[in-house]
Amino acid sequence: MRFLLITDTFPPDINGVARTLATLASGLQQRGHAIEIVTTLEAGSDAGQEAFKRHTVMAMPLPGYPGLRMGFTTTWQMQALYEEFRPDALYVATETPLGIASIRAANKMGIPIVSGFHTNFQTYLEDYSLPGLEMVAQGLLRSIHNQTARTLTPSADTAAMLEKWGIQNVGILGRGVDTDLFDPTRRSADLRATWGASETTPVAIYVGRIAAEKNLDLLTRAFVEFRKIHPEAPCVVVGDGPKLKSLQADHPEFHYSGSQTGSALATHYASADIFVFPSITETFGNVVLEALSSGLVNVAYDYAAPRQLIRSGENGWLAPFDDETTFLTQTRAAAAAWNDQPLRIAARQAAQDLGWQRVIEQFESELMGVIGTTSSQDPA
Repeated sequence: MRFLLITDTFPPDINGVARTLATLASGLQQRGHAIEIVTTLEAGSDAGQEAFKRHTVMAMPLPGYPGLRMGFTTTWQMQALYEEFRPDALYVATETPLGIASIRAANKMGIPIVSGFHTNFQTYLEDYSLPGLEMVAQGLLRSIHNQTARTLTPSADTAAMLEKWGIQNVGILGRGVDTDLFDPTRRSADLRATWGASETTPVAIYVGRIAAEKNLDLLTRAFVEFRKIHPEAPCVVVGDGPKLKSLQADHPEFHYSGSQTGSALATHYASADIFVFPSITETFGNVVLEALSSGLVNVAYDYAAPRQLIRSGENGWLAPFDDETTFLTQTRAAAAAWNDQPLRIAARQAAQDLGWQRVIEQFESELMGVIGTTSSQDPA
């Protein structure tokens, strides 16, 4: 079969959505399908011979977030691309003008569409100086997704939210993790030494975008609580984003590693001990799965990936959603148990059976399943 994936973000972007889509695309290709990508950025110069044919469209940075882009194209441009490639189905992973034009063109030509809800953009509006528009955003998202035959999202929490909004034919497509890459054996004494940590010194780490929607204020307070119990403990921030410079200015005592990928990212995880993840805007939270696979004790809110994977007190700690007081309490509990080996082994075991193959097979099944169908309703 011939499948076209349409997304604003794709490697060389460094984020969970880009990594997920690249893994899904590679998996489909390995299963014998022809895959092409429509996105907003050329392949990196170090990509060599890229595995996919890539079509790039015009883009502009998201307001307040120059590291992410919003793609633009026209219906007739997408129709011309479809005429050339002749896809059996599309996967549209974006609700920007790129996604809207792609869906409109596909519906005109009778090409079946699966859409993805990967990011809670409607919750970002207040963080990016557009308060009061959440209901408008929900209506727009409902209109876009109901023009497709199926909408996939990575967690039961998000699926329930979409159904409450009136989005039809919602399905859950989970996430996987490379347990060979994200492995506790990658722990590096040399890397820990650069943070000022010996083997008897715990390290707290955060991995993710350095952006307003990631609840950075609570992250810094959690790090402070961690250091109340372990005053010499390093606190490490891995990632990049629009709030990085202000975070560095306000908290020069933290260690900043910038964006990391591949084995370097895996080594950063494995070389830490406690993973602190205070975000309340995730559709899943791939980093939680990577941290568990690396044998880290997680502290997170009870929703999305943490709800599925963490048993509080057994392989990590959970706090009720958006309960900051309890989150800080759980951070202190994790700090006290940082070297509890049965707990860390249980964290690793929670990720052991969550490889990508089952996710790729389900994704293939979802795309195959819409062939011959039409969208949920006529375009709004």
